[in-house]
Amino acid sequence: MDGLNNNYRRVCRIRIVKEIILNQSQLDILTDHAMKSGQDESCAMLLGIQKEEQWNVKEIFLTKNVDGNPEVEFTISPEELLAGYKHAEEEHLELVGIFHSHPKSIALPSNTDRKFMGLNGDVPWIIFSGLTTDFKAFILKEDVEEIKIRIMEGIFSNKL
Repeated sequence: MDGLNNNYRRVCRIRIVKEIILNQSQLDILTDHAMKSGQDESCAMLLGIQKEEQWNVKEIFLTKNVDGNPEVEFTISPEELLAGYKHAEEEHLELVGIFHSHPKSIALPSNTDRKFMGLNGDVPWIIFSGLTTDFKAFILKEDVEEIKIRIMEGIFSNKL
């Protein structure tokens, strides 16, 4: 019995790492989407499955930035948001992330990003920097915190 208790204590000490999981193909699609947008911010909905503090991206739903000031902000139209959520429901997926690019700056949330992170539930935001060509992910709890991006091997589908 004592051995069982020791095993139970070891299992209970497992710490869940906050991370968003993508594959290299998905990162390539997001990079291409950002580069094709030029100096305007690009955006996309990341669909997948959330389990505890892990967000596993299964599909990328690319969207257009319809903002009036697309160089420094992004807005996904209500019609595209609805289409993205409808597609997620049909595929038994959920929104697990918001992607956008910062063509002229580093991959850190702007004040505008921070404001809208609070309106989009408990999902990570992935930001691509056009300056450094790197990705970073953030989530808003009490404050904005950076989370890990884990790159998995495998094939996932991606929707335009």
